[in-house]
Amino acid sequence: MTTTPAQHAAHVADQIEPVLHGLCDSARAETVQLHPGGPALGRVLAADVHSPVPVPPFRNSQMDGYAVRAADLDGATPDAPVRLPVGTVRAAGDAAGEHAPGTATPIMTGAAVPHGADAVVPIEVVDPPRFLGIGSAAPAPEAAVSFSAPVAPATFVRAEGSDIAAGAPLLPAGTRLGPVQLAALAAVGITEVPVRPRLRVLLISTGHELRAPGTTLDSGQIHDANTASLAASLVDSGAEVVCAFAPDDAAALDATIAAHPDVDLLITTGGVSAGAFEVVRDALEPRGVRFGHVAMQPGGPQGLGAITRDGRPPLPVVAFPGNPVSALLSFEMFLRPLLRRTAGLHARRTVLRAPLSSAVESPEAKHQIRRGVLHDDGTVELGAPGSHLLHDYALATVLAHIPVGVGALPAGAEVEIWRIDD
Repeated sequence: MTTTPAQHAAHVADQIEPVLHGLCDSARAETVQLHPGGPALGRVLAADVHSPVPVPPFRNSQMDGYAVRAADLDGATPDAPVRLPVGTVRAAGDAAGEHAPGTATPIMTGAAVPHGADAVVPIEVVDPPRFLGIGSAAPAPEAAVSFSAPVAPATFVRAEGSDIAAGAPLLPAGTRLGPVQLAALAAVGITEVPVRPRLRVLLISTGHELRAPGTTLDSGQIHDANTASLAASLVDSGAEVVCAFAPDDAAALDATIAAHPDVDLLITTGGVSAGAFEVVRDALEPRGVRFGHVAMQPGGPQGLGAITRDGRPPLPVVAFPGNPVSALLSFEMFLRPLLRRTAGLHARRTVLRAPLSSAVESPEAKHQIRRGVLHDDGTVELGAPGSHLLHDYALATVLAHIPVGVGALPAGAEVEIWRIDD
Protein backbone atom coordinates (compact mmCIF):
# COMPACT_ATOMS: atom_id res chain seq x y z
CA MET A 1 0.00 0.00 0.00
CA THR A 2 1.28 3.46 -0.91
CA THR A 3 1.30 6.20 1.72
CA THR A 4 2.11 9.89 1.54
CA PRO A 5 5.36 11.22 3.02
CA ALA A 6 3.37 12.95 5.77
CA GLN A 7 1.57 9.73 6.66
CA HIS A 8 4.80 7.75 6.76
CA ALA A 9 6.47 10.43 8.90
CA ALA A 10 3.59 10.12 11.37
CA HIS A 11 3.96 6.33 11.43
CA VAL A 12 7.71 6.64 12.09
CA ALA A 13 7.05 9.06 14.93
CA ASP A 14 4.47 6.70 16.47
CA GLN A 15 6.98 3.84 16.28
CA ILE A 16 9.97 5.52 17.88
CA GLU A 17 8.43 8.17 20.15
CA PRO A 18 8.25 5.73 23.11
CA VAL A 19 12.00 5.20 22.85
CA LEU A 20 12.70 8.92 22.57
CA HIS A 21 10.36 9.64 25.49
CA GLY A 22 12.23 7.07 27.57
CA LEU A 23 15.44 9.04 27.11
CA CYS A 24 13.80 11.87 29.07
CA ASP A 25 13.16 9.64 32.11
CA SER A 26 15.15 11.18 34.96
CA ALA A 27 15.83 7.67 36.31
CA ARG A 28 18.03 7.05 33.25
CA ALA A 29 20.09 10.22 33.71
CA GLU A 30 23.85 10.03 33.36
CA THR A 31 26.32 12.27 35.20
CA VAL A 32 28.99 13.92 33.08
CA GLN A 33 31.94 16.08 34.10
CA LEU A 34 32.28 19.61 32.77
CA HIS A 35 35.81 19.36 31.41
CA PRO A 36 36.63 22.00 28.76
CA GLY A 37 35.75 20.48 25.40
CA GLY A 38 34.77 17.31 27.24
CA PRO A 39 31.82 14.91 27.32
CA ALA A 40 29.20 17.44 28.43
CA LEU A 41 29.34 19.38 25.16
CA GLY A 42 26.20 18.75 23.15
CA ARG A 43 24.44 16.76 25.87
CA VAL A 44 20.93 17.57 27.11
CA LEU A 45 20.18 18.29 30.77
CA ALA A 46 18.06 15.65 32.46
CA ALA A 47 17.00 17.91 35.34
CA ASP A 48 16.72 21.58 36.24
CA VAL A 49 19.95 23.15 37.49
CA HIS A 50 19.94 25.91 40.12
CA SER A 51 22.79 28.24 40.91
CA PRO A 52 24.58 27.41 44.16
CA VAL A 53 26.06 30.91 44.39
CA PRO A 54 25.24 34.44 43.26
CA VAL A 55 26.92 35.77 40.11
CA PRO A 56 28.72 38.09 40.43
CA PRO A 57 29.58 36.83 43.94
CA PHE A 58 30.41 40.40 45.07
CA ARG A 59 29.90 43.99 43.93
CA ASN A 60 32.42 44.74 41.20
CA SER A 61 33.38 47.56 38.91
CA GLN A 62 32.05 47.75 35.38
CA MET A 63 34.75 50.24 34.35
CA ASP A 64 38.33 51.27 34.93
CA GLY A 65 38.06 54.39 37.07
CA TYR A 66 37.66 55.54 40.65
CA ALA A 67 35.37 54.14 43.31
CA VAL A 68 33.79 56.92 45.34
CA ARG A 69 30.98 57.74 47.71
CA ALA A 70 28.30 59.43 45.61
CA ALA A 71 27.65 61.83 48.49
CA ASP A 72 31.24 63.11 48.25
CA LEU A 73 30.59 64.40 44.69
CA ASP A 74 27.34 66.22 45.41
CA GLY A 75 27.49 69.71 43.93
CA ALA A 76 30.52 69.02 41.66
CA THR A 77 30.50 71.17 38.51
CA PRO A 78 33.06 72.04 35.81
CA ASP A 79 33.48 75.45 37.45
CA ALA A 80 33.66 74.03 40.95
CA PRO A 81 35.08 70.51 40.73
CA VAL A 82 35.40 68.29 43.77
CA ARG A 83 38.99 67.25 44.42
CA LEU A 84 39.63 64.01 46.33
CA PRO A 85 42.87 62.37 47.48
CA VAL A 86 43.76 59.08 45.81
CA GLY A 87 43.40 55.92 47.86
CA THR A 88 44.83 52.39 47.50
CA VAL A 89 44.37 50.77 44.08
CA ARG A 90 42.00 47.80 43.68
CA ALA A 91 42.72 45.35 40.85
CA ALA A 92 40.66 42.33 39.78
CA GLY A 93 41.31 39.58 42.29
CA ASP A 94 42.12 41.89 45.20
CA ALA A 95 40.07 41.68 48.37
CA ALA A 96 37.40 44.36 48.55
CA GLY A 97 38.98 46.24 51.46
CA GLU A 98 37.66 49.51 52.84
CA HIS A 99 37.04 52.81 51.13
CA ALA A 100 37.86 55.86 53.22
CA PRO A 101 35.16 58.54 53.01
CA GLY A 102 36.31 61.62 51.12
CA THR A 103 38.80 59.71 48.93
CA ALA A 104 38.88 58.24 45.40
CA THR A 105 39.93 54.57 45.16
CA PRO A 106 41.55 53.59 41.82
CA ILE A 107 39.68 50.50 40.61
CA MET A 108 39.97 48.22 37.60
CA THR A 109 37.20 46.48 35.66
CA GLY A 110 36.00 43.42 37.54
CA ALA A 111 37.62 44.39 40.83
CA ALA A 112 35.58 44.22 44.02
CA VAL A 113 34.14 47.60 44.96
CA PRO A 114 35.56 48.45 48.41
CA HIS A 115 33.21 48.66 51.34
CA GLY A 116 32.06 52.25 51.81
CA ALA A 117 32.11 53.15 48.10
CA ASP A 118 28.84 53.09 46.17
CA ALA A 119 29.71 54.30 42.65
CA VAL A 120 32.46 54.19 40.03
CA VAL A 121 33.49 57.13 37.86
CA PRO A 122 35.20 56.15 34.56
CA ILE A 123 38.82 57.23 34.27
CA GLU A 124 38.04 59.13 31.03
CA VAL A 125 35.99 61.81 32.83
CA VAL A 126 38.33 62.32 35.77
CA ASP A 127 41.00 65.04 35.87
CA PRO A 128 43.65 63.92 35.08
CA PRO A 129 42.16 61.16 32.83
CA ARG A 130 44.78 58.61 33.83
CA PHE A 131 45.85 56.68 36.89
CA LEU A 132 48.57 58.23 39.00
CA GLY A 133 51.61 56.12 39.77
CA ILE A 134 50.00 52.77 38.93
CA GLY A 135 52.45 50.46 37.18
CA SER A 136 55.46 52.39 38.44
CA ALA A 137 55.78 54.16 41.77
CA ALA A 138 52.85 54.55 44.12
CA PRO A 139 51.13 57.94 43.93
CA ALA A 140 52.53 60.60 46.15
CA PRO A 141 50.68 61.09 49.43
CA GLU A 142 49.32 64.38 48.17
CA ALA A 143 48.06 62.89 44.84
CA ALA A 144 44.48 63.89 44.13
CA VAL A 145 41.99 63.84 41.27
CA SER A 146 39.12 66.14 40.37
CA PHE A 147 35.50 65.36 39.47
CA SER A 148 33.42 67.90 37.54
CA ALA A 149 29.98 66.29 37.91
CA PRO A 150 28.00 64.41 40.57
CA VAL A 151 27.42 60.67 40.24
CA ALA A 152 24.38 58.61 41.18
CA PRO A 153 24.76 55.71 43.63
CA ALA A 154 25.29 52.31 41.87
CA THR A 155 26.69 53.93 38.71
CA PHE A 156 28.97 51.40 36.94
CA VAL A 157 28.69 49.01 39.87
CA ARG A 158 27.61 45.46 39.12
CA ALA A 159 25.51 44.31 42.05
CA GLU A 160 26.06 40.96 43.73
CA GLY A 161 23.76 38.43 42.06
CA SER A 162 22.82 40.81 39.23
CA ASP A 163 23.39 38.00 36.71
CA ILE A 164 21.82 35.28 38.83
CA ALA A 165 20.93 34.98 42.51
CA ALA A 166 21.93 32.05 44.68
CA GLY A 167 19.32 29.32 44.41
CA ALA A 168 17.74 30.78 41.27
CA PRO A 169 16.99 28.55 38.24
CA LEU A 170 20.06 28.48 36.01
CA LEU A 171 19.17 26.06 33.18
CA PRO A 172 15.99 23.99 32.77
CA ALA A 173 15.80 20.30 31.96
CA GLY A 174 15.91 19.77 28.21
CA THR A 175 18.59 22.43 27.63
CA ARG A 176 21.31 21.42 25.20
CA LEU A 177 24.75 22.22 26.58
CA GLY A 178 26.58 24.43 24.12
CA PRO A 179 29.49 26.81 24.78
CA VAL A 180 27.38 29.51 26.49
CA GLN A 181 25.53 27.02 28.70
CA LEU A 182 28.82 25.43 29.77
CA ALA A 183 30.14 28.90 30.59
CA ALA A 184 27.08 29.60 32.77
CA LEU A 185 27.64 26.36 34.67
CA ALA A 186 31.35 27.06 35.11
CA ALA A 187 30.62 30.59 36.35
CA VAL A 188 28.70 29.21 39.33
CA GLY A 189 31.34 26.55 40.08
CA ILE A 190 29.39 23.48 38.94
CA THR A 191 31.65 20.61 37.87
CA GLU A 192 29.13 17.90 36.89
CA VAL A 193 25.52 17.72 35.70
CA PRO A 194 22.87 15.07 35.01
CA VAL A 195 22.21 14.55 31.30
CA ARG A 196 19.87 12.43 29.24
CA PRO A 197 21.37 9.30 27.71
CA ARG A 198 21.97 9.54 23.99
CA LEU A 199 19.90 7.49 21.58
CA ARG A 200 21.95 4.40 20.67
CA VAL A 201 21.51 3.48 17.01
CA LEU A 202 22.65 0.37 15.17
CA LEU A 203 23.19 1.33 11.51
CA ILE A 204 23.48 -1.63 9.15
CA SER A 205 24.30 -1.22 5.48
CA THR A 206 23.40 -4.20 3.35
CA GLY A 207 24.33 -5.18 -0.17
CA HIS A 208 26.60 -7.82 -1.68
CA GLU A 209 28.07 -5.13 -3.93
CA LEU A 210 29.24 -2.81 -1.12
CA ARG A 211 32.86 -2.40 -0.11
CA ALA A 212 34.43 -0.06 2.42
CA PRO A 213 36.06 3.15 1.13
CA GLY A 214 39.74 2.50 0.47
CA THR A 215 39.09 -1.04 -0.74
CA THR A 216 40.03 -1.95 -4.29
CA LEU A 217 36.84 -2.62 -6.25
CA ASP A 218 36.28 -5.64 -8.43
CA SER A 219 33.75 -5.75 -11.24
CA GLY A 220 30.23 -5.04 -10.00
CA GLN A 221 31.31 -3.56 -6.68
CA ILE A 222 30.86 -0.03 -5.30
CA HIS A 223 32.05 1.84 -2.25
CA ASP A 224 29.61 2.14 0.65
CA ALA A 225 28.48 5.79 0.98
CA ASN A 226 25.41 5.17 3.15
CA THR A 227 27.34 4.37 6.30
CA ALA A 228 29.32 7.61 6.05
CA SER A 229 26.32 9.83 5.33
CA LEU A 230 23.86 8.35 7.81
CA ALA A 231 26.36 7.92 10.63
CA ALA A 232 27.31 11.58 10.29
CA SER A 233 23.63 12.58 10.15
CA LEU A 234 22.88 10.60 13.30
CA VAL A 235 25.78 12.11 15.22
CA ASP A 236 24.70 15.55 14.01
CA SER A 237 21.27 14.74 15.46
CA GLY A 238 22.64 13.85 18.89
CA ALA A 239 22.76 10.05 18.63
CA GLU A 240 25.47 7.49 19.32
CA VAL A 241 26.04 5.17 16.36
CA VAL A 242 27.32 1.64 15.96
CA CYS A 243 27.99 0.85 12.30
CA ALA A 244 27.83 -2.64 10.86
CA PHE A 245 27.56 -4.39 7.50
CA ALA A 246 25.50 -7.43 6.56
CA PRO A 247 25.73 -9.39 3.31
CA ASP A 248 22.67 -10.44 1.35
CA ASP A 249 21.85 -13.23 3.76
CA ALA A 250 18.92 -13.12 6.18
CA ALA A 251 20.63 -15.26 8.82
CA ALA A 252 23.71 -13.04 8.72
CA LEU A 253 21.55 -9.95 9.18
CA ASP A 254 19.75 -11.53 12.13
CA ALA A 255 23.10 -12.43 13.69
CA THR A 256 24.39 -8.88 13.24
CA ILE A 257 21.33 -7.49 15.00
CA ALA A 258 21.60 -10.01 17.83
CA ALA A 259 25.24 -9.05 18.37
CA HIS A 260 24.17 -5.54 19.45
CA PRO A 261 21.56 -6.02 22.19
CA ASP A 262 22.02 -2.63 23.86
CA VAL A 263 20.81 -0.34 21.07
CA ASP A 264 17.57 1.67 21.09
CA LEU A 265 16.93 1.88 17.34
CA LEU A 266 17.87 -0.12 14.24
CA ILE A 267 18.33 1.63 10.89
CA THR A 268 19.07 -0.40 7.76
CA THR A 269 19.84 0.59 4.19
CA GLY A 270 19.11 -1.53 1.14
CA GLY A 271 17.17 -4.73 0.71
CA VAL A 272 13.66 -3.24 1.07
CA SER A 273 12.23 -3.31 -2.45
CA ALA A 274 10.75 -6.09 -4.61
CA GLY A 275 13.92 -7.63 -6.03
CA ALA A 276 15.17 -11.20 -5.66
CA PHE A 277 17.79 -10.39 -3.02
CA GLU A 278 15.97 -8.12 -0.58
CA VAL A 279 17.78 -9.24 2.57
CA VAL A 280 16.22 -6.76 4.99
CA ARG A 281 12.73 -7.63 3.84
CA ASP A 282 13.49 -11.38 3.90
CA ALA A 283 14.89 -11.21 7.43
CA LEU A 284 12.57 -8.71 9.10
CA GLU A 285 9.18 -9.06 7.45
CA PRO A 286 8.62 -12.42 9.18
CA ARG A 287 9.48 -10.69 12.46
CA GLY A 288 6.76 -8.07 12.07
CA VAL A 289 8.39 -5.23 10.14
CA ARG A 290 6.09 -3.82 7.45
CA PHE A 291 7.34 -2.92 4.00
CA GLY A 292 5.63 -0.74 1.46
CA HIS A 293 5.91 2.27 -0.78
CA VAL A 294 5.82 5.99 0.04
CA ALA A 295 4.69 8.37 -2.71
CA MET A 296 8.08 10.09 -2.72
CA GLN A 297 10.88 10.37 -5.26
CA PRO A 298 13.62 9.46 -4.50
CA GLY A 299 13.04 7.17 -1.50
CA GLY A 300 9.84 5.28 -2.34
CA PRO A 301 10.52 1.84 -0.78
CA GLN A 302 10.41 1.96 3.03
CA GLY A 303 10.20 -0.42 5.96
CA LEU A 304 8.98 0.23 9.50
CA GLY A 305 8.16 -1.78 12.58
CA ALA A 306 9.65 -3.38 15.67
CA ILE A 307 11.22 -6.75 16.41
CA THR A 308 11.10 -8.63 19.70
CA ARG A 309 14.19 -9.22 21.82
CA ASP A 310 14.74 -11.58 24.71
CA GLY A 311 14.39 -9.73 28.01
CA ARG A 312 14.30 -6.31 26.37
CA PRO A 313 11.67 -3.99 24.93
CA PRO A 314 10.92 -4.40 21.21
CA LEU A 315 13.53 -2.81 18.97
CA PRO A 316 12.12 -0.17 16.57
CA VAL A 317 13.29 -0.66 12.99
CA VAL A 318 13.43 1.97 10.26
CA ALA A 319 14.46 0.49 6.92
CA PHE A 320 15.62 2.83 4.16
CA PRO A 321 16.30 2.09 0.49
CA GLY A 322 19.89 1.50 -0.57
CA ASN A 323 20.54 4.25 -3.10
CA PRO A 324 22.64 6.91 -1.31
CA VAL A 325 20.42 9.87 -2.14
CA SER A 326 17.27 7.90 -1.29
CA ALA A 327 18.67 6.85 2.07
CA LEU A 328 19.81 10.34 3.04
CA LEU A 329 16.57 12.01 1.92
CA SER A 330 14.62 9.37 3.86
CA PHE A 331 16.53 10.29 7.00
CA GLU A 332 15.91 13.98 6.27
CA MET A 333 12.17 13.47 5.88
CA PHE A 334 11.37 10.90 8.55
CA LEU A 335 14.00 10.78 11.31
CA ARG A 336 16.03 13.98 11.48
CA PRO A 337 13.30 16.19 13.01
CA LEU A 338 12.45 13.64 15.71
CA LEU A 339 16.02 12.96 16.76
CA ARG A 340 17.12 16.58 16.76
CA ARG A 341 14.15 17.69 18.84
CA THR A 342 15.03 15.08 21.45
CA ALA A 343 18.65 16.25 21.38
CA GLY A 344 17.66 19.86 22.09
CA LEU A 345 18.52 20.99 18.55
CA HIS A 346 16.52 22.87 15.94
CA ALA A 347 14.29 20.18 14.52
CA ARG A 348 13.29 21.77 11.23
CA ARG A 349 15.25 23.19 8.35
CA THR A 350 14.78 26.82 7.40
CA VAL A 351 11.84 26.82 4.98
CA LEU A 352 11.55 29.41 2.20
CA ARG A 353 9.84 29.83 -1.14
CA ALA A 354 11.84 30.70 -4.23
CA PRO A 355 11.17 31.00 -7.98
CA LEU A 356 12.58 28.35 -10.32
CA SER A 357 15.35 29.43 -12.67
CA SER A 358 14.06 26.99 -15.32
CA ALA A 359 11.07 24.75 -15.94
CA VAL A 360 10.87 21.31 -14.29
CA GLU A 361 8.80 18.17 -14.62
CA SER A 362 7.73 15.84 -11.83
CA PRO A 363 5.66 12.64 -11.60
CA GLU A 364 2.18 13.77 -10.57
CA ALA A 365 1.59 10.83 -8.24
CA LYS A 366 4.72 11.47 -6.18
CA HIS A 367 6.15 14.11 -3.86
CA GLN A 368 9.43 14.85 -5.62
CA ILE A 369 12.44 16.17 -3.71
CA ARG A 370 15.07 17.79 -5.90
CA ARG A 371 18.50 18.97 -4.85
CA GLY A 372 19.28 22.50 -5.93
CA VAL A 373 21.28 25.67 -5.52
CA LEU A 374 19.83 28.98 -4.34
CA HIS A 375 21.43 31.75 -6.38
CA ASP A 376 22.23 35.28 -5.25
CA ASP A 377 19.34 36.63 -7.35
CA GLY A 378 16.90 34.57 -5.26
CA THR A 379 16.13 31.95 -7.91
CA VAL A 380 16.68 28.24 -7.35
CA GLU A 381 18.30 25.96 -9.92
CA LEU A 382 17.35 22.30 -9.57
CA GLY A 383 19.45 19.28 -10.44
CA ALA A 384 18.25 15.98 -11.87
CA PRO A 385 16.03 13.75 -9.69
CA GLY A 386 18.09 10.53 -9.92
CA SER A 387 18.61 8.65 -6.65
CA HIS A 388 22.23 7.87 -7.54
CA LEU A 389 23.32 11.50 -8.05
CA LEU A 390 25.15 11.93 -4.76
CA HIS A 391 27.64 14.43 -6.18
CA ASP A 392 24.81 16.84 -7.01
CA TYR A 393 23.55 16.47 -3.45
CA ALA A 394 27.01 17.30 -2.09
CA LEU A 395 26.98 20.60 -4.00
CA ALA A 396 23.37 21.51 -3.20
CA THR A 397 22.36 24.28 -0.83
CA VAL A 398 18.62 23.53 -0.77
CA LEU A 399 16.09 20.75 -1.13
CA ALA A 400 13.13 21.71 -3.32
CA HIS A 401 9.74 20.08 -2.78
CA ILE A 402 7.32 19.50 -5.65
CA PRO A 403 4.10 18.12 -4.15
CA VAL A 404 1.84 15.33 -5.29
CA GLY A 405 -0.47 16.45 -8.08
CA VAL A 406 2.05 18.71 -9.81
CA GLY A 407 3.37 17.37 -13.10
CA ALA A 408 5.25 20.43 -14.38
CA LEU A 409 6.24 23.91 -13.29
CA PRO A 410 7.40 26.76 -15.53
CA ALA A 411 10.41 28.96 -14.91
CA GLY A 412 9.50 31.56 -12.31
CA ALA A 413 7.05 29.35 -10.45
CA GLU A 414 7.66 29.35 -6.71
CA VAL A 415 8.52 26.15 -4.86
CA GLU A 416 9.11 25.34 -1.21
CA ILE A 417 12.80 24.95 -0.42
CA TRP A 418 14.62 23.75 2.70
CA ARG A 419 18.02 25.27 3.40
CA ILE A 420 20.63 22.54 3.95
CA ASP A 421 23.61 24.89 4.13
CA ASP A 422 22.71 26.70 7.38
